[in-house]
Amino acid sequence: MPPKQSSPEQINTISFRTTLEEKYLAYALSTITARSLPDVRDGLKPVHRRLLFAMLQLKLDPKSGYKKCARVVGDVIGKYHPHGDSAVYEAMVRLAQDFAVRYPLVDGQGNFGSVDGDNAAAMRYTEAKLTDVAMALLEGIDENTVDFRPTYDGQDEEPIVMPAAFPNLLANGSEGIAVGMATSIPPHNVGELCSAMQYILKHPDCSVARLVKFVVGPDFPTGGIIVEPEANILTAYETGRGAIRMRAKWHKEELSHGLFQLVITEIPYQIQKSRLIERIAELFKNKKLPLLGNILDESAEEIRIVLEPKNRSVDPEMLMESLFKATDLEARFNMNLNVLDATGAPMVMNLKEILVAFLEHRMDVLVRRTNYRLDKIAHRLEVLGGLLIAYLNLDEVIRIIRTEDEPKPIMVKKWKLTDIQVEAILNTRLRSLRKLEEMEIKREHSELLKEQKELKALLASEDMRKERISDEIGEIKKKFGEKTELGKRRTDFAEAPVGKIIDIEAFVEKEPITILCSKMGWLRAMKGHLVDVSDMKHKEGDEEKFALHAQTTDKLLIFASNGRFYTLPCDKIPRGKGFGEPVRLMIDMENDVDIVAMSIYTPEEKLLIAASNGKGFIVDAADVEAQTRNGKQILNVVEGSRAMLCVPVEGNHVAVIGENRKLLVFPLSQIPVMKKGQGVTLQKYKEGELSDIKCFNLKDGLSWALGGKTRIETDLKPWLGNRADAGRLPPTGFPRTNKFD
Repeated sequence: MPPKQSSPEQINTISFRTTLEEKYLAYALSTITARSLPDVRDGLKPVHRRLLFAMLQLKLDPKSGYKKCARVVGDVIGKYHPHGDSAVYEAMVRLAQDFAVRYPLVDGQGNFGSVDGDNAAAMRYTEAKLTDVAMALLEGIDENTVDFRPTYDGQDEEPIVMPAAFPNLLANGSEGIAVGMATSIPPHNVGELCSAMQYILKHPDCSVARLVKFVVGPDFPTGGIIVEPEANILTAYETGRGAIRMRAKWHKEELSHGLFQLVITEIPYQIQKSRLIERIAELFKNKKLPLLGNILDESAEEIRIVLEPKNRSVDPEMLMESLFKATDLEARFNMNLNVLDATGAPMVMNLKEILVAFLEHRMDVLVRRTNYRLDKIAHRLEVLGGLLIAYLNLDEVIRIIRTEDEPKPIMVKKWKLTDIQVEAILNTRLRSLRKLEEMEIKREHSELLKEQKELKALLASEDMRKERISDEIGEIKKKFGEKTELGKRRTDFAEAPVGKIIDIEAFVEKEPITILCSKMGWLRAMKGHLVDVSDMKHKEGDEEKFALHAQTTDKLLIFASNGRFYTLPCDKIPRGKGFGEPVRLMIDMENDVDIVAMSIYTPEEKLLIAASNGKGFIVDAADVEAQTRNGKQILNVVEGSRAMLCVPVEGNHVAVIGENRKLLVFPLSQIPVMKKGQGVTLQKYKEGELSDIKCFNLKDGLSWALGGKTRIETDLKPWLGNRADAGRLPPTGFPRTNKFD
């Protein structure tokens, strides 16, 4: 049977763009709120929360035995988290790794991976249970302290957030990449966090700077040394964003005959030891670490990487500085305190805001737990009140039960009892009808009344609630703080090596090279200073654009059409007989940006840079050196123009020629020296753009290439003027290309 055709009235026309925007927005929000960002209250993502809750349901508390991880993962994906089992197991494995998580939430038994980057064994081989830290997160979950919601299939319920007696967000940190945002929170020492929170409870108006006196910085599970200045750490905690510079911990071991070796015992957080050693070995093989004699990995359960110097005269500090400079023995942790607040909205918080949000959550948990306990007390008091009436009228109660078919309404009417009280009386065993039991009920009734009074006073007084929360935090500090083996601070602090100049020539073997860059941006270096590079092969449709003589200890300066300068160490440029590598793989340069100029970096040199609209200025070469792949913005180009020229400053005059074939010569002193900006107008154009610039000595004349020869014009009076003049037609015989070279 052919399919039923829809009539035009049944077809709704929907904009594809609108539909795509709506669907993508829904996907983005789902990724942000249900996958990538942690909750500020318990520091958990949904998968972690469901893992812990499933393990609690399986009764995998610290005092019980282990169960297969496959059983846990099966429960999680079957009841709470309808995703792949590998993703859930990987999340579970990370919670058990003491080198990845500062305070593990899962106690794993079996192979759960290593700091070398080894994967964990399959989940059918490994076993797990909860740790004391996880139990602190779950404490009071069955006392109506948090809300529950239906699971994805509606057959069970799961907690929206954990009660979280433990400040998990900052203690263990979190990382995640969502759509349009990310989070990167380093782990901290829980003892320091507890001290800071207790201070906030007493001084609610305190500043972040005061809290940093307690929370001095991250405390990474792998130890290491933080060398970031205190001012930078404070700024990071005040803004919620920043970078923490960390280094490996090492010491010197003396050997016989005046020899020594350096031993690395702790490496930066999230650095895989095996890859780190491979990188050092690769640099050593390529002769990029001339001070290093050998490297040995003697690690067992503890990290022990042995570095042997080239000879006994090598300075240990210089050797380590060379390794810090070239390898991940020094790394940066980019802090981004982006979390979901109590309403589920993503936002970047500072240190105080995160701690206050946790304290507010604990206040809410305390109130809910107190109300839950009051309800239980009220119910128990009601039951005990009925039992006391029954004991006072025991004979009559027994007679009614024995003689009446429906004793319940009679007892309710006779002693004005509630249904709950009558049911309690009717369910009382005969063996409980003792004088001793009556005394026990009176004692319990008295104690419950006292507890009820205390709890009501607690709800009525904010100061009492703060004091109770402070006591609870104190218990966490006592249990997991710095006086315990788990809570001892692992990451130390040291002064940042500010001003310590490392001469790159001490680490790179100096040899002559010829740097070649094609028109399509393929960069390579050839050994020696080649005189003729015309026979060099290129990819089809490509050709030579730049050829420079340099040393491996030099730096290559690249000026691009976006006005940015990029810096590349010459020893990092690929060598060989191939076509080289695209320069865009070495620096972060957009595809629509072209290379304008390329030169060897000379700090004392001055450069004249100009845009196609005829604006430019002089800049010191020392100010254009870039320290990152992203380069350094020097010339600000306006829309419709592009950076076009970069020439060394020499002589006392400058010649400028435009596409309109007008030549202008004026003193070099009229061009300002700037650090960055658009510059000043060098030559005025009614139409067209700048073509070329040349700096020269006026007495030597202006030269240009013409038919393989060089022509020099010494009488330049007709073209002499001031900056921003229009100029006039060049001398007869000037190249039609409007180029001096």
